[in-house]
Amino acid sequence: MQLGIRFHDTEKIHFEDRVKKVHDLGFKCAHIALSKIEDVPSAPGMLTPGYGKYIRKVFEKNDVDIAVLGCYLNLADPDEERLKAVKAKYEASIRFASYIGAGMVGTETGAPNPEYKSVPECRSEEALESFVRGLKDVVLCAEKFGVIVAIEPVAKHIVWNADRARQVLDTIGSPNLKIIFDPVNLLDETNYGEREEIFAHTMEILGPDIVMLHLKDFVLEDGKLKSVGCGLGEMNYENILRYIKEKKPYIHATLENTVPENCERCRDTILDIYNRL
Repeated sequence: MQLGIRFHDTEKIHFEDRVKKVHDLGFKCAHIALSKIEDVPSAPGMLTPGYGKYIRKVFEKNDVDIAVLGCYLNLADPDEERLKAVKAKYEASIRFASYIGAGMVGTETGAPNPEYKSVPECRSEEALESFVRGLKDVVLCAEKFGVIVAIEPVAKHIVWNADRARQVLDTIGSPNLKIIFDPVNLLDETNYGEREEIFAHTMEILGPDIVMLHLKDFVLEDGKLKSVGCGLGEMNYENILRYIKEKKPYIHATLENTVPENCERCRDTILDIYNRL
């Protein structure tokens, strides 16, 4: 396993120094979302090959892989004009991913409203069909550029569990469509007590298509699930990391929901578990 971190969770210093700091902290890769990095351009028209080569060189100089380029926009937006603009941003991200050598473009799975708000209708067949229609165009673009698009099932979004994700993969049927496995994102206030069964089922039916792992923890506050850094909540990662160690050699895995003050503790928590399995 190659452990990394979300780039925007690191100390807010100059971009090149920030990449070096990721390396100095012992991380092997990073998840980057350009719009969340203060001192780099992110508008689609700015994502030129030259800019991409610059970013690629900075990361390569510091021996840090770009595991994923994040593009977390709503592919089920019911407004046609907004959806057209969203697709254009995905296409720009896919092209840019090819320039910077990113492992994939990562995305979550939307909601059937302009606000990207979790509503009961997220679990309807109509919402799923809408998301698949939007995603299919994006995947076709990814195929042209030889880039992977990886979707991340989230309990509060349209693709809310492993079975729904399997349905999307089988419906689109592209080798360029894969899965980011974020265990905590599969949980909500109604199912966290069954999390070990949920994780096992996810690894069973999505296993061959899992290409990246997101690592965080959770706590229950005022009846709501809150994401926190690894080792700061209720997660037991032994079964997941055992699966990763046996089935996914050298996979990119990035910490989420850390802050500069606890990222080393969260890093060590995961590595300690992984290394003793």
